[in-house]
Amino acid sequence: MGKVLLASPRGYCAGVDRAVTAVRRALELYDAPIYVRKEIVHNKFVVQTLAEAGAIFVNELDEVPPGARVVFSAHGVAPAVYAEAEARGLEVIDATCPLVMKVHREARRYADEGFEIVLIGHQGHEEVEGTLGVAPERIHVIDTDGDVDALPDLDGLGADRRRHFSENEIQNAADATAETHAAGKVVWLSQTTLSVDQTRETVSRLEKRFPGLVSPPSDDICFATQNRQGAVKAIAPRSDVVVVVGSANSSNSVRLMEVALEAGARAAHRVDGVGEMEASWFEGASTVGVTSGASVPEVLVEEVLQWLASRGFDEVETVETSRETTSFTLPKPLR
Repeated sequence: MGKVLLASPRGYCAGVDRAVTAVRRALELYDAPIYVRKEIVHNKFVVQTLAEAGAIFVNELDEVPPGARVVFSAHGVAPAVYAEAEARGLEVIDATCPLVMKVHREARRYADEGFEIVLIGHQGHEEVEGTLGVAPERIHVIDTDGDVDALPDLDGLGADRRRHFSENEIQNAADATAETHAAGKVVWLSQTTLSVDQTRETVSRLEKRFPGLVSPPSDDICFATQNRQGAVKAIAPRSDVVVVVGSANSSNSVRLMEVALEAGARAAHRVDGVGEMEASWFEGASTVGVTSGASVPEVLVEEVLQWLASRGFDEVETVETSRETTSFTLPKPLR
């Protein structure tokens, strides 16, 4: 007899629910085909289901016929993509997550105020590409495990000079540059789906490199990402194995697996669905933790629970660490 610790919250966040619903609603209102730039969210099952309903997923806008309707994914796009859509006469339904939009607004404001922006995120991720496009001349991308010392001398007080100054002199220099719009103003922003703990460690390293580093008014990592990581931290120390349901290109799903291991789970595995489960993972285990990424529909979790129950893990305890009540309105063309 085995036990399952089921993390709560898990699965769909408000931004994902809004984006997926937007595609479905567009299909209802306008009929197929509805074009979607990139994956609407990073989940294979969701993309396949929407494609079967009539959505056509494309990599770039030149694959969309002029004048057609196109949905922008939850991850957001660069201003240049909006301009291209307008030039091609496309009818845009923007399903960008409002929390990603917040980061775009922050990037634009800080760039306009003369800041150099260190964007903590994964190179090549669609969300990072969209934010980078807001102010490419001002934004410098670094991963959570990236080399902070490899960044250019953004604050005008290089490492070689810094070694010869006292802490007070460094702070005075930072305070002086912070009063102007000239070089010397550095702020950090982040991708919304990162590991909270890893991001804090990166910010700490950035603060040592740039003593006058400015933080955004509020944490960029979305509340849903933080809540799901918090729930995994609660179940991991009690779990022999943690199963994270989510696709490989889902940043928040991959982070959940990493957080589970860091929090004390003996083993952790990420699966797209029940078809990737392996019985050998659970040999000798008495307790299995289960959670899912923010782009994962609950049906996939239910299938995993059924698979585990058929192998003796039939006692399920829900471990709730927070409750989410936030919802976002649909894009204007769909209201």
